[in-house]
Amino acid sequence: MSKAAELAALIGSGQAQGNRNLIINGAMNVAQRGTSAVAAGAGTYPSIDRFKAWQGTDGAFTVEQSTTAPAGFTTSFKAQVTTADTSLAAAQYAQLSHQIEAQNLQHLEYGTNGAKTLTLSFHVRSSKTGSYSITLYKDDTTRYLFSKSYTIDSANTWEKKTITITPDSNIKASGGSIANDNGIGFYVFWNLAAGTNFDDATDNAWSSNTSHFNTNSQVNWMDNTSNNFYLTGVQLEVGDVATPFEHEGFGTTLRKCQRYYAKSWSQGSAVTTNAGVIGAACVGNANRAFGNVFWPVTMRAAPTVTWYSGSAGTVNKWRNASQGTDITAASAIAGIGQSGYGFVLSSGIVGITDTLQGHYQAVAEL
Repeated sequence: MSKAAELAALIGSGQAQGNRNLIINGAMNVAQRGTSAVAAGAGTYPSIDRFKAWQGTDGAFTVEQSTTAPAGFTTSFKAQVTTADTSLAAAQYAQLSHQIEAQNLQHLEYGTNGAKTLTLSFHVRSSKTGSYSITLYKDDTTRYLFSKSYTIDSANTWEKKTITITPDSNIKASGGSIANDNGIGFYVFWNLAAGTNFDDATDNAWSSNTSHFNTNSQVNWMDNTSNNFYLTGVQLEVGDVATPFEHEGFGTTLRKCQRYYAKSWSQGSAVTTNAGVIGAACVGNANRAFGNVFWPVTMRAAPTVTWYSGSAGTVNKWRNASQGTDITAASAIAGIGQSGYGFVLSSGIVGITDTLQGHYQAVAEL
């Protein structure tokens, strides 16, 4: 057997993993914000890391991490209608999405004649059958959308879908390029419902019309509170073949997710369950202290940070455990960067052995 044939056999068996998947957390394993059902918003990260929920209808739906999963997986992203909207207005929508950092897409060579074909594969399940769609939205230079419909054939049954995304002449031209930066390169949307403003897309084609998310065959998933939607095993890779899903260790996926969102307290626990990670050292006298806190990984950008007291989890406070008092955190911060932050305190410290306690949440999401 030739080396090429051996490699093809390894890839086919799932043994050769090569960091092929452009999706982070496609197995829906990491849910740093929590696993319970949370209401979807207008492009929020309410539950599973790296996956947004978009809700702009007269109804409502929740999202959560679920243990309902196909063979080979343990978790999925579940959406559940909680308030129905049986008649969507033109500008209304419901979607799930994943955002991919632009500098992670440079090897696709978009904007050149060498632009690569991609294959998106995923496992999906819903109580509502019919025609759904995905949209690949290229955000940089000229904005282009690729829309493709797929069908959920059987209710409450896991089905694997595979979609090939081939660059057209627009993608190969200069307007198809993706900036080499830390912004959004791709959105990948799973469309659940959409008003007439977002249909009329040509199936399996690119469009410069940024409203062309789906064809007019898209179901209205929001029409009944019995409707659910499960998603897992999401993989986007170079080539025109869907290879076996690239499983990776939980710790590896967690660290990838922490580039965009990090917190200091334990996975699966509340912010107030322990004293915290923030510490300070006194310098010169009892009324001055300084310290540094480092994120677990280098973040995508300087994050937006929320601090919590190590006593009762009070927002934007640190705890002086020695004195039994809270200190306002924001007034003491010297600088926030991609690696961490430093602080200097000139008040709230009484004794040279005073101890600070607290937690942080750092957000640098796309």
